[in-house]
Amino acid sequence: MPLSMNREVFITCAVTGGGATQDRSPHVPRSPEQIATAAIEAARAGAAVVHCHVRDPETGAPARRLDLYREVTDRIRDSDTDVVLNLTAGMGGDVIFGAPEAPLPLSDTSDMVGATERVAHIAECLPEICTLDCGTMNFAEADYVMTNTPGMLQAMGRMMTGLGVKPEIEAFDTGHLWFAKRLVEDGVLDAPALVQLCMGVPWGAPDDLNTFMAMVNNVPPDWTFSAFGLGRNQMPLVAASVLAGGNVRVGLEDNLMLDRGVLATNAQLVERAGTIISNLGARVIGPAEVRANLGLVKRAPVAA
Repeated sequence: MPLSMNREVFITCAVTGGGATQDRSPHVPRSPEQIATAAIEAARAGAAVVHCHVRDPETGAPARRLDLYREVTDRIRDSDTDVVLNLTAGMGGDVIFGAPEAPLPLSDTSDMVGATERVAHIAECLPEICTLDCGTMNFAEADYVMTNTPGMLQAMGRMMTGLGVKPEIEAFDTGHLWFAKRLVEDGVLDAPALVQLCMGVPWGAPDDLNTFMAMVNNVPPDWTFSAFGLGRNQMPLVAASVLAGGNVRVGLEDNLMLDRGVLATNAQLVERAGTIISNLGARVIGPAEVRANLGLVKRAPVAA
């Protein structure tokens, strides 16, 4: 197939994530102040969108606390840096089974809550974008399942649409795109949709180019897509996504290294992605153009 390169590319920076990376690099932000600062630095380095999780400020463990989300949101919005805010809504769907011969009862580290609670911080903070993990999937951990049933996704999707927050569909495999298209067909999500192609996450879609193009070819032509790869394949996926007509995501959620043996900051990863995009002959666009292209609404938080 001919190249359909994207000439106007936006960069998303996923600044901290919800994985157990907090002790592997001192640059992984933990507190709301650190997360907001990392987001602002990424924006100043060229990211038009920042994707934020929150963590327990003391332990660095992933969290869902409303006060942490509100503090991150307020700190970013109170800064003099314009950026599109994208908050995760992927937390609260963690099911961790017992050993193979005794899967029940579930581990007490499971965190499975209802749709309203999973979207509570979205209603509280009203970001421009929030994520919607569009399927259930085994992860690398032996007994952990990321759980997103069709009914749960329909409920969460309707809530996001009703709030006027644009869902970013997180697609970890082609079946997730299949279901996302059904959500649009059923009016749960508005068209054209926004989708993130999540490549190389065990055990979803591997990050080889054949699989990546299979994912791209399952995205409707009027949708906007972005993509990311993990670890050493983060930057190659930047180039691949631009060449395939998409946008890019980088950041410490997906990759901790700038070079072999060199720990990265979020801003450094954004700068490197921007260099790759420019060297390909494309232009990195800013938050105002992203809002215009995606029809986003920038709003202040609901008053306390």
